[in-house]
Amino acid sequence: MTRCLGAVRRGWQLLLPILVLTQVLPAAALSVLALAIDPTGRWEAEMAADPAALPAGFWADAATMIGALVGGSLVFGLVQCLGWAAGTWVIARQAAGEPVGFGAALRYGLRRALGLWGWMLIFTVILAVGFCLCFLPGVYAGFALAMAGPVYLFERRDPIGRSHRMLRERLGLLLGRVALTLLAVLGFSFVAAIVESAARLPFGATPLEDPGTAVGVILVIAVAALLTLPAHLAQLVGLVTTYAEQRAHEGPVNSGRLAAELG
Repeated sequence: MTRCLGAVRRGWQLLLPILVLTQVLPAAALSVLALAIDPTGRWEAEMAADPAALPAGFWADAATMIGALVGGSLVFGLVQCLGWAAGTWVIARQAAGEPVGFGAALRYGLRRALGLWGWMLIFTVILAVGFCLCFLPGVYAGFALAMAGPVYLFERRDPIGRSHRMLRERLGLLLGRVALTLLAVLGFSFVAAIVESAARLPFGATPLEDPGTAVGVILVIAVAALLTLPAHLAQLVGLVTTYAEQRAHEGPVNSGRLAAELG
């Protein structure tokens, strides 16, 4: 906890704008996109008139919605990886007492984003398969892959196997640290989701059809996305500091060496 607070205290002035740019704004844009292409309001009206028939253009609307959301999520994931890499660079270099800057952090993030994104796609498939097979394998896979992102950024080899070995070798330490990080992320995300759901209710099922309600619901989405900022910060700082602690338990290592490993 002390290391996490130290990382936040040193880096919040850079970490917050990085996370707003690469996590908050893309998430808000994706939510607005989902709302713009959501046909469920029209479907409900048509099915109320004729419950026995599918709404007009049902399959085309569904395919369009799924395709747009999948494509948007892939783009969002790439931008998100840019932010994670940039934030990790800031945390590591500040811990070593080295100079950091917003532009330099984003340039580092751009160099590492594509590789990290590719691995994140693999991690997502593994987690999805685990949860589909049974809930507990999915939970185990989540903890086993928790260090995979930092492993890729610092070591750039075998992130899946290495992360799993870290869990097996120090089960208690890793479970505890990752569980605390997860609780913080879920807590902040839950509050943001509740606020957004309650604030969107007065705007109805199709708020973008009217300019007045459209502005209101977009502001609600933006504020709700901003409320998730502590969750993104907790995830980034929690996982990076947990990785650094794990490396310290494995053998002699200092902040300067970890910063140098990022490249």
